[in-house]
Amino acid sequence: MSEDPMTRHNVADASADGVFFREVDVEFLIHELKDPMSVIETAVRMLIEKPGKYGTLTGRQEKTLKRALRNAKKARSLLADLLEVGRSEAGCFQCCRFNPVPAIEEVLLEVLENVDAGLWESLQEVEAGPDRAALLSDRGIGLTFSEDLFCAEFCQDETKFRQIVGNLIKNALQHRRSRLDIGVYCRGGQLVVDVVDDGPGVEKENRELIFRRYTRLAPCTILSRTGHGLGLAGARILARHLGGDISVEDHRRPGACFCLRLPLTFAQSG
Repeated sequence: MSEDPMTRHNVADASADGVFFREVDVEFLIHELKDPMSVIETAVRMLIEKPGKYGTLTGRQEKTLKRALRNAKKARSLLADLLEVGRSEAGCFQCCRFNPVPAIEEVLLEVLENVDAGLWESLQEVEAGPDRAALLSDRGIGLTFSEDLFCAEFCQDETKFRQIVGNLIKNALQHRRSRLDIGVYCRGGQLVVDVVDDGPGVEKENRELIFRRYTRLAPCTILSRTGHGLGLAGARILARHLGGDISVEDHRRPGACFCLRLPLTFAQSG
């Protein structure tokens, strides 16, 4: 079945794949799914956090419920990603002024809660700052910001920005062997976020293919770097609608380097 050539883009060539939402019913369905997912998540959290009201849990029961809670959050995050892609293609943006430093720090914690619950729980026990940075470093995660960013003002759609960065971090955590480094700095009127892992990497001939929706690359082609591709595809669509882009860049060490570039100030076209 061929792609519908009629697309709605705020930024030219925002998606080589076409529009995510071709039917209004798809977006309506996602809206309808949000409420039951929230109910499930809240109910499971209450069972865990209020043993006095709902009864004491065994260790096995608590472990099972925490796993269910993590997966409910993953499902809610996926629905949010799909909605933001649809909203961006409809030209819907909510821009505000914010500092990217705390936003990226919070996004990293949110991703770790879903991907590495043990590390996330350990991070909750230490204060933000040098102690938390040291713990992250011990677990192979580096997060560096250029000095000028701490007082920088970024005018973009913060929700979409957080989802883009979250998808890049999640992808790197899923594919790294032992290292993940996130570098954030300003260059030429743009905010640049480099997300570098030491996983199998991406061969040059596949650097565009991985941004196509639902694409799975053969393990023999890039070792274990496989996946449904929805996160990377959605992240690039959002980035392009915000006036930027995501690319896979060469790096001095083995692995993959995903580079996000966004203008410091969003300018809606049209």
